[in-house]
Amino acid sequence: MKKRYLWLLIAALILSGAYVITKHFTSRKAPVCIPTEDVSQFVTLTDAVPDAILEIRYFGTYNFVGTRIDGYLEPTALLTRRAADSLRAVSDDVIKLGFRLKIYDAYRPQKAVDHFVRWAADVPDTLMKRYFYPDLDKSVLFEQEYIMAKSGHTRGSTVDLTLFDMQAEKEVDMGGTFDWFGPESHPDFCGNPQTGEYTGDNHKSPVGRSITPEQFANRMILRTAMLRHGFKPLDSEWWHFTLRNEPFADTYFTFPVRPLNEVAGEGD
Repeated sequence: MKKRYLWLLIAALILSGAYVITKHFTSRKAPVCIPTEDVSQFVTLTDAVPDAILEIRYFGTYNFVGTRIDGYLEPTALLTRRAADSLRAVSDDVIKLGFRLKIYDAYRPQKAVDHFVRWAADVPDTLMKRYFYPDLDKSVLFEQEYIMAKSGHTRGSTVDLTLFDMQAEKEVDMGGTFDWFGPESHPDFCGNPQTGEYTGDNHKSPVGRSITPEQFANRMILRTAMLRHGFKPLDSEWWHFTLRNEPFADTYFTFPVRPLNEVAGEGD
């Protein structure tokens, strides 16, 4: 009887431990992200960074889809207040070097991400292939994570940008276009972004493309300024940066890209 009781006690402890372990690991899964229309912590990017130049690619047709993207109702850019304040500090730095920031995208509504997902699933639609993914078959875009169901942009503290040379009056040559799908867009393409050293290593390019030392150095100017003021880079896109201490790390917003007073007035 005592043996039976002992075994029952051991079994109970094992089951209890299993429950605690299961609860521990399930509680550490990715947080649930709740869509919201709240715009109270957002600002118009050019109000916070008046020197920024806007070229909102997803409002127009020159983008990898080839049409205006759902959710972009105006060619404006929105960011959380915290991200915009940090970006203002970046702008102040690069202006001293003769540059201005040029913005391709900032806050991106979930509706736009859904549009990308539908487009990627429509494999025969390759209207813009020659401009943005000539070396890739469109069918691998999901697999290689060029298109994903969630985007950091939708949390409001991520920005896609480049530098504009004020003396030359044109974009700085980064050796590749915004939204190019391929290893040529990686910050470590032909160099070491940790040290800023150009190596010329282009073995990742499927067709032997390369960038020059000057083009790599230009990428590093942007990267250094962004990291100095609290942004973190993405290892697959030289133009993409997210605020490290972003205020809404678990929240995906749904309001459209248009003047904030119009968004806020929708519920009146």
